[in-house]
Amino acid sequence: MVLGRITDRVLRPAFEHGVSWGTIAWAAGAITAVGFIRAGGIVVRRYFAGMTGFRMQRTLRTRIVDRYRELPLAFHRAHPTGELIAHAESDVDAATEVLNPLPWSTAVVLLMVFAAIELILTDPFLAVIGISILPGLAVMNRFYTRRVEGPAARIQERIGEVSSVAHESIDGALVVKTLGREEHEVQRLADKAEQLRQERVALGRNRATFEPFLDMLPNIGIILVLLVGSWRVSRGAITIGDLVQIVALFQLVAFPLRLIGYVLSDLPRSVVSRERLEEVFQARTTLPTATQTFPLTTGPLGVYVRDVSYSYQGNPVLERLSFEVRPNEAVALVGPTGVGKSTLVQLLVRLDDPGEGSIHIGGVDLRHLAALDLRRSVAIVLQESFLFATSVRENLVLDRDVTEDEMRQAARLAQADEFILALPSGYDTVLGERGVTLSGGQRQRVALARALLGRPRLLILDDATSSVDPTVEAAILEGLRRELRATLVVVAYRVSTIGLTDRVLFLDGGRIMAEGTHQSLLSHPAYEAMVRAYEVGAA
Repeated sequence: MVLGRITDRVLRPAFEHGVSWGTIAWAAGAITAVGFIRAGGIVVRRYFAGMTGFRMQRTLRTRIVDRYRELPLAFHRAHPTGELIAHAESDVDAATEVLNPLPWSTAVVLLMVFAAIELILTDPFLAVIGISILPGLAVMNRFYTRRVEGPAARIQERIGEVSSVAHESIDGALVVKTLGREEHEVQRLADKAEQLRQERVALGRNRATFEPFLDMLPNIGIILVLLVGSWRVSRGAITIGDLVQIVALFQLVAFPLRLIGYVLSDLPRSVVSRERLEEVFQARTTLPTATQTFPLTTGPLGVYVRDVSYSYQGNPVLERLSFEVRPNEAVALVGPTGVGKSTLVQLLVRLDDPGEGSIHIGGVDLRHLAALDLRRSVAIVLQESFLFATSVRENLVLDRDVTEDEMRQAARLAQADEFILALPSGYDTVLGERGVTLSGGQRQRVALARALLGRPRLLILDDATSSVDPTVEAAILEGLRRELRATLVVVAYRVSTIGLTDRVLFLDGGRIMAEGTHQSLLSHPAYEAMVRAYEVGAA
């Protein structure tokens, strides 16, 4: 409108009889004011669009990571780490990418309403030309969206696959190098990357085909307006300023109209990514939050397992298993490989719930025990000890309120204090990723000390000293029995370890086949055969 008024009241008169400096200043000031208003609008729009997008990314990433924490181990076993990382990174980015141009594209609706009114008020004849362009844009945008939806969905899947292969290869670097699999892993990643490239090229071809046409339609409209508008000016139906105003209006509307196509082209990818995130949000958890909780008793905690059955991917692992561990008792859980010992101890700390039966810790059903109370009272140390890439001190303390003496005492009890002090910076030595700068036995002892610092009243060791020298292992278990006021459940393979416990539970076929002291169970043929096999293996 400003350009149209200036054309009729400043530019034309300037060529015909001249205008005053005040009129020129008015025109320059009006154009400058419009420029500042538009610039301010751009700043405000981009700021709030950017903040909205980043805040939604923060919300989605927080939700997806929280959901990973809530889901049981079965979910994590079924989904590669790389895929989960892709959900939290590329899928979140894609799901929110469409928000950046959304304020502008939404404002196009208002802009088109005002543009239509302005066109009709200026010249209904030219308005027909302008409005006739819109159906063509709508049809082309719709067709374009359908064409890119498939490639967009496959691209997000391929990103997850590439991420999974890359993470697996890097995480398994030791195996890759020792088996000479470098070229194979490179080729495996190259194959997945090539599939991703092909999908992106397919999407690029669609864009290269349709985007020129989406750009062309508004420009055709401008050409038609110039042609017909010039004829209308020659007939005296409109002024030159009216024509300039309409052409400027078309130029103003053309890019936002094109932006709708941009939004629609990104929309399928955003929808696909959102659906992939929704699959995680809707994943079934087998660990419902307790609606009613009960407090634990004081002192060492007993364990009572009653008729517990558990299946993994349809395969029975535990079948109507029952046993009891008294408070302050040390019990060894023994059995052949693959009979469900590790599964059982994971159920004891409620990393999953049994399909049938119940587990009571300290007289309280795990389903009615607050998660925080369980984590504070029960600790598990696994065979594969995970350490963070921070200092030994930070790995032990984990932001808990413990003193230096308590930390050193836990390390001494785990037979770790001596080798930690021998490290370059002692307890402040920074470990490599997953603690690779330590040996397997050292990692296990640091993990055990970390668990002891939580002052557990039930300590579960899932073959947690398998990489430790038998002499050191015996010292650890004797120290735990002597100084730790807690119930102890040990998944054991070494006969020396089994002999240090009060009682042995012999697990086979998903059930407790026999229980008693180590010496008394030697009369059981299956137990004796297994123990003899352990001794031969140790020798």
